[in-house]
Amino acid sequence: MGKYFLVIFLVSLPLFSNSQDTKLSRKERKEVRKTQMTENFYILDSLLNSRRFVLEAFYLKNQYGDMISVSSMVNFIRVNGSKGVLQTGSYQSIGSNGVGGATAEGTIGLWEIKRNVKSLTYNLRFNLLTNIGNYDVLMTVTSDNRASATISGSTSGKLTWDGHLKALDNSRVFKGQNTI
Repeated sequence: MGKYFLVIFLVSLPLFSNSQDTKLSRKERKEVRKTQMTENFYILDSLLNSRRFVLEAFYLKNQYGDMISVSSMVNFIRVNGSKGVLQTGSYQSIGSNGVGGATAEGTIGLWEIKRNVKSLTYNLRFNLLTNIGNYDVLMTVTSDNRASATISGSTSGKLTWDGHLKALDNSRVFKGQNTI
């Protein structure tokens, strides 16, 4: 009995093979990708409008274009309703926030979202009023969840966080102590 089951199983295996075995043409792959990006675009719309997301940064870039690779767990921009957090950090030093950098937590003021349906991107602008200063945040989010946010304050310097956008519940960031 066991031999017959094995033979039937092996013979029927090609019948249950995944439909992905058939090759898609280049045009079909492009259409599938476009459909996925359009779906992601509308999902991002609800995520941004809910104001419950985190930009987890993989790179930080200064106004001169110098870019460094960073840990996304301690380098992030978090928005939760009317509250926001900007944090930089490093595992190699202590810093004033306990994670090797600075943490600015405060209240979100101005909030503007502009959507570009043609390029499937969002441009978000908001102000964050914190205990260590006021910051303007200009964020661009693409339909593949890539996000880049440039922060400017009262000084001439700028810092750009580059990474992925995640829902607040799916993020695993670690917030340090508020910088005083």
